[in-house]
Amino acid sequence: MPIDLNKLPNFQAKKDAFAELVRKGGDSETQAEAYSNMMNALTGDLTEYIDQKVKGKAEKGQALGMNEDEVKFFNSLAAGDLSHGEKEEVVFPETTVDHIFKDMVKNHPFLQLLKLQNTGLRLKFLKSDPKGAAKWGKVNGGIQGQLTATFSDEDATQSKLTAFVEVPNDVLEYGAPWIKTFVVTQIQEAFAAALEEAFLTGDGKDKPIGLNRDVSENVSVTAGQYPEKKSAGTLTFKDAKTAITELKNVVKALSKKENGKTFVARGKVVLALQPGASLDVEAAATMQNVNGQWVYALPFGIQTVESEYVPEGKVIAFVPERYDAFVSGGVEIKEFDQTLALEDGHLYTAKRFAYGKAEDDNVAKVYDLKLTEDAGDSAETGK
Repeated sequence: MPIDLNKLPNFQAKKDAFAELVRKGGDSETQAEAYSNMMNALTGDLTEYIDQKVKGKAEKGQALGMNEDEVKFFNSLAAGDLSHGEKEEVVFPETTVDHIFKDMVKNHPFLQLLKLQNTGLRLKFLKSDPKGAAKWGKVNGGIQGQLTATFSDEDATQSKLTAFVEVPNDVLEYGAPWIKTFVVTQIQEAFAAALEEAFLTGDGKDKPIGLNRDVSENVSVTAGQYPEKKSAGTLTFKDAKTAITELKNVVKALSKKENGKTFVARGKVVLALQPGASLDVEAAATMQNVNGQWVYALPFGIQTVESEYVPEGKVIAFVPERYDAFVSGGVEIKEFDQTLALEDGHLYTAKRFAYGKAEDDNVAKVYDLKLTEDAGDSAETGK
């Protein structure tokens, strides 16, 4: 039973406040408080939403779209019997984990474009850098060319991602399907916010290394933190000719790997923008054709994606297929029985592991966005 998050006004307001702090580089304590406020608002809105649904449609106890394992698991959660009397971690049913992952990616376009992958219990991947050539020769001749590749078998350094899940006693009375909806929605949004922020701007210290971080071969990493990339230039979209030149240079900059080898970036580049800035760029790249229709298109196959976590006044241009983004392991949940325990409900911690890092420093470039009021004026009409 998916929930339309746009119908949760308090959560959306607190989410916007948290994203603004991230964009403006607020200190860690202030960000943590804003994140907590966001999740508390989600708990309140979800409780009210589910209460109205249950009373309005009498769906209490209906195990819609749930298998036997899920019904048993969430009924056990409601009964406080998840860990058989011991405060230990319990793994969600596999179908629930798949549900969390699929809906999280589906509802967050940036994570979808990044092709976030859901892996097994241990994250290990094989990377290759093919080199060599195919050569023509006689049918019965010797091998004229040999295709070689440099392979590296890597164990990725994963970061633990923990979310707090508040389950009021009122929700526990509504039965397994609504408990699942409540818990899964909280975990999805907690994980999605943390992952999107980290994949874009994470400094690498106990979290993924974001696209806006310098990962060049000889970069100086201080206390586990990767420095931010220097600006690669400015995008103005002043007029059609200027915009084409600026975007051509963006694609060219991403068409070469850090080791100097060429890469076909055309048709694969994405511009990550703040929601408001994306409208400005769309307006600058929209023209009216001879039939009076308004047409929006960026050259060279460039796509755009909105994210509240893109830094203020910046554009992050990147090639999604060259950024490794993974979540791994099962989702483990444990009742939190320490100082933050709720008087009118239960507090749980949900844990998973994540990894994110660009293949090299030329996977992404950061640009300053300085649009003028007349940006795109010469592209208003195609007549």
